[in-house]
Amino acid sequence: MMPDLGKYTETVLSSYAVSLVLLAAIILLSLRRARRVKKELQDVESKVKTNG
Repeated sequence: MMPDLGKYTETVLSSYAVSLVLLAAIILLSLRRARRVKKELQDVESKVKTNG
């Protein structure tokens, strides 16, 4: 079902692979940062509750 890419097959497929790897990296970094920010927010909120 893949179209015939001729002499550009290697270039096109490697571009797709690089794009998928970069997208996966962006997603993983975003999730990791979200967890870190959530933990920091919980720490700040707990400090406010104990001091407030």
